[in-house]
Amino acid sequence: MDKLHQQILAERGNVEIALDNLSFAWGRQDKSVVEFAAVGTFLHNIYNGMENILKRIILSKGIEIPNSATWHKDLLNLSSSMGIISNTLSHDLYEYLSFRHYFVHAYGFMLEESHLEDLVINIPTYWSQFISETDNFVKG
Repeated sequence: MDKLHQQILAERGNVEIALDNLSFAWGRQDKSVVEFAAVGTFLHNIYNGMENILKRIILSKGIEIPNSATWHKDLLNLSSSMGIISNTLSHDLYEYLSFRHYFVHAYGFMLEESHLEDLVINIPTYWSQFISETDNFVKG
């Protein structure tokens, strides 16, 4: 097994753990600020895992990771332009990129269920699509 494949599998394992924990936290009957902070953390972890996979794929092609104030957005755009992920998925993941920015700069007690709901509901679908598209690119 090559190094890239090992790195991707390790990141996937971490994302899967975060997805399980997200499901557990979101499924709690009575959610308090603690559960919402946990949900935010797990969403942040999942998106970071996706970014880490994209970075590893890009670096494996000998391309430098964008190094600007907007590098997270640039990374998503580069991944889409290279065909690592589709434009549609890139657009969908932009919501998580925006949430990541909010989460990093906000306080956990500011998270609200209504803001988190769509992100939580959609992430398993986007994760499956992400796996499929990145696999197709790597195997390409």
